[in-house]
Amino acid sequence: MSRLAGRRILLVEDELLLAMTLEHVLGAEGCVVVGPFPRVEPALKAAREEPLDAAVLDINLGGEHVYPVAQILAERNVPFVFATGYHRSILPREHAGRPMLTKPYSADQLIHQLLALLCAGRGAVQASG
Repeated sequence: MSRLAGRRILLVEDELLLAMTLEHVLGAEGCVVVGPFPRVEPALKAAREEPLDAAVLDINLGGEHVYPVAQILAERNVPFVFATGYHRSILPREHAGRPMLTKPYSADQLIHQLLALLCAGRGAVQASG
C-alpha cells in the first residue's frame, strides 16, 4: 500500500492530457484527486473549501498565474509544489523557496515530491531517493 493512499491532493493543471495522466498516477497511488482544475477560479474555491493534504500547481493556467491559489494554500498550511516549464525565477518572492517540479517530470519525481512535502509537514526527516 502506498504511503500516499487516502491523501487528498489538489491538482491544478490546464493541459488536458497531462492532467489526465497525473490523475491516473495519483489514483494508482491511492490518492483522492481533488480536480483537476484547469482555471484559477474553480481552483480557488477548492483551495478554500476542500480538505486537502497537498497540492500540485501548474503556474500558468491559460495565461493566468496560479499564485492566488498558492496564497490560500499557504494560509491554510497545505503543502504544495509548483509544476512548470518555466525557470524558478518566475516565482514571486513569497513563494521563491517552494518546491518546484520542472516539466517534463516523471511519475516517480511527482510521488517523491509529494511524499517529501507530506513528511516535511509532519516535521519528519525528508525521504531520500
